[in-house]
Amino acid sequence: MADGNKVVEFTDANFDEMINDSDKLIIVDFWATWCGPCVALGPVVEELAEKCADQNVTVGKLNVDENQIITAKYAIRSIPAILFFKGQEVVDTVVGAVPLQALEDKIEEHQ
Repeated sequence: MADGNKVVEFTDANFDEMINDSDKLIIVDFWATWCGPCVALGPVVEELAEKCADQNVTVGKLNVDENQIITAKYAIRSIPAILFFKGQEVVDTVVGAVPLQALEDKIEEHQ
């Protein structure tokens, strides 16, 4: 889902390695193609990734239909769900479509 932008594509295969091998704040948008609010949040996540490109932050997406192992591991039951990871731990969660500023505020909290 990167499409030439700064959004990282997380999968069941790469998720643990990418989370465990990073000292950055990692933001993962759990989404699905059939989810209207997820699709609406997509451009917000892309804009966030662009704004965070020069910071110590990684922004990515994980398709819940294609990556059910990680979806189950983090008990994702409502989407869109945005999890914030720091030091391999979930430090915050946002559920639902939210404005860019709400995500930027969360980043500031956890930097």
